[in-house]
Amino acid sequence: MIPETADPGREGTAGFDAWRALQKATDKKRADILADVVGHPKGMPSVEELDYMNPPLSDDAIRRHLRTLESVGVVREREFETGNRLRDYPYKFYELTEDARELFDRNGLFPEEAWKRQYQAVEKTARIREIESMPRP
Repeated sequence: MIPETADPGREGTAGFDAWRALQKATDKKRADILADVVGHPKGMPSVEELDYMNPPLSDDAIRRHLRTLESVGVVREREFETGNRLRDYPYKFYELTEDARELFDRNGLFPEEAWKRQYQAVEKTARIREIESMPRP
């Protein structure tokens, strides 16, 4: 099966290379991270939440994978401005871009409803539940 990388009725964001995005997003470890981004209750987890959901990976490895996904336009980093940060809480979060969501929808990848159910089924610590409930930028 050849993935659908272009929507004939839509140009997409300049510079978004759907083929490269699919190549990077379908790596096993990055796909696991993306599933957690999609499944997160607010669609915007922190590295701490992703670290909890992906125990085999270190937080440094998660950051490297997120940078790779960001470099091809699959995720974007959002952060609280300096004056709005809470001490001892994350201030950077990651969300799927619109281009990536459309690309994944066209190819049947990372269905939101399924990954939200999966994410919700995971037992979480009090700290992770607290971070999940905090506002996002």
